[in-house]
Amino acid sequence: MQVVSNTPLVGISDPDIVAETFLTQIGYLPKGYDPKTSAIGVRESVPYRLFMDYFMAFPSKAWCAEELAALLGTTKPTVYRHINKLKALDILETMDVECDGQIRKGYRIRFGDLSKAWAFAESNVKMAMENYRKTVAHFQGLMSERL
Repeated sequence: MQVVSNTPLVGISDPDIVAETFLTQIGYLPKGYDPKTSAIGVRESVPYRLFMDYFMAFPSKAWCAEELAALLGTTKPTVYRHINKLKALDILETMDVECDGQIRKGYRIRFGDLSKAWAFAESNVKMAMENYRKTVAHFQGLMSERL
């Protein structure tokens, strides 16, 4: 996850502007993202549509990669690439889902709620930062002993 200094987007009423900005800020969408497909812009791109049209539009529904690839008109590897980014951000969770009559791995917004998913991600970032702080203090102590 990317953590950048930012201003809360609470004054913006267009959910697409908020989503595009937020997804760029956290590193899901690269800054200056230029889709390599026929998409005209970011909002028509696979990663944006995956997040907004499927995961956010139906946050408690678990989707299998095959289903998402068909709906998005792309390949499973492309879908998995973007799913893995969202999983790395702790925003998605996996669960079993029936797909084409078979039980497969499905993906949805963690807890079916972005606010709860974000709280989970935040606690993981907080724990990682605390561990960095301990490492820095230890490293500083080791270096002080050297002098």
